[in-house]
Amino acid sequence: MRIHFTAIGGTVMHNLAIALQLKGYQVSGSDDEIYEPSRSRLAAHGILPPAEGWFPEKITPDLEAVILGMHARKDNPELHRALELGIKVYSYPAYIYQNARHKERVVIAGSHGKTTTTAMVMHVLNFYGKKFDYMVGATLEGFESTVRLSEDAPVIIIEGDEYFSSPIDPTPKFLHYKHHIGLITGIAWDHVNIYPVFDDYVRQFENFAVQTPKAGTLIYCEEDDLATIVSTSNQMRNDVTLISYSTHPYEIIDGKTFLKTSYGKVPLQIFGKHNMQNISGAKVICNRLGISDKKFYQAIQTFRGASKRLELLGQNNHTAIFRDFAHAPSKIEATINAVKEQFPHRKLIACAELHTYSSLSRHFLPQYKNTMRLADQAIVCYSPKALEIKRMEPIDAAAIQCAFNHPNLRVFTNGSDLRDYLLSQNWENTNLLLMSSGTFDQMNLEDLTTQVMKATKP
Repeated sequence: MRIHFTAIGGTVMHNLAIALQLKGYQVSGSDDEIYEPSRSRLAAHGILPPAEGWFPEKITPDLEAVILGMHARKDNPELHRALELGIKVYSYPAYIYQNARHKERVVIAGSHGKTTTTAMVMHVLNFYGKKFDYMVGATLEGFESTVRLSEDAPVIIIEGDEYFSSPIDPTPKFLHYKHHIGLITGIAWDHVNIYPVFDDYVRQFENFAVQTPKAGTLIYCEEDDLATIVSTSNQMRNDVTLISYSTHPYEIIDGKTFLKTSYGKVPLQIFGKHNMQNISGAKVICNRLGISDKKFYQAIQTFRGASKRLELLGQNNHTAIFRDFAHAPSKIEATINAVKEQFPHRKLIACAELHTYSSLSRHFLPQYKNTMRLADQAIVCYSPKALEIKRMEPIDAAAIQCAFNHPNLRVFTNGSDLRDYLLSQNWENTNLLLMSSGTFDQMNLEDLTTQVMKATKP
């Protein structure tokens, strides 16, 4: 079977391409830009395109399908060629469903926490040698890829995103998967470039809840008002199992977090109230898949988190440096609160990069009000060039200062100045939190960490 990927360099796209190649498919692809780690991983599997760009001549009648990534545009020449030839064009979520339609499908949705919750479920199932397929949006310890599609796994664990599926398919990704077990972690406005009206954004989760099939299960965090309303508004249906969860009881002892359970205290390698919520959600899913509470607690002790989710870059007796994927208001607030709770006696310098369409929107900026209030010093950086590329209205430091409403907030517009400023600080008894879905203007975070650690060496 021959499959072509248009925009193969995407995070999920390149992992799906590799997964299909490992199943024995003949895979080709194109993209006009491919960055690391996608480039190296595609090259290692022999499917890195020989040249960047779009090549409609690659679209031939013998193709079984073309999988179209979000990075492509509606006027993409490969897409037009596929349509001319009558070749089936899929978004990647639609294609994953085609490969998983005979499996039990578990889909974790929500504006925040879905990657970590998905990762927790995968970790526990893997810990006990369970056979399952998966799709998750981050690199995880113990898994070579972020996508696995097999013939024999009875269940698939999927991180469900509410973003559009492809340039020609505005269906939210999570609706393509048609879950049997669905979970909503929480709902907080995001993706204003495609959902400029808040109610339209919430409606996607309503559709997800309603999609729960007869004899299916819908799980939701009862501490999130919108998730609760969306999940229970259809409570007249008596053919769906509705399960709520809340923050798992925990305590912090000498800088280490422990779950409080009927089996005693369970030590964790992760921290933060939001992660204690994620643990509760993951435990409910694992229970539905046959994992007892006792077994869940045994396995979760060894979970070290997903890549770029409160990931520890370096630490010594005086300082710890974390990076996190947080970029939306609710994520930034939860991540800052987690670090301050874990290290209450240390100063916190928190740095957030505005990188997404939502975060760079003047219309959306007020959503960030007070989200960094627990940071002793707040830093926001953004690239004016990114605004130009995205063809968005310019913003300035004054607008950001007003929006975030933090008395000690500094604004930077390039990574070099930000790096110099960070290295000039006194890091004695001080932590650094770097939050972004981008790269901080290509800043070398490993080098920054090394320099800070040297400056605070005991």
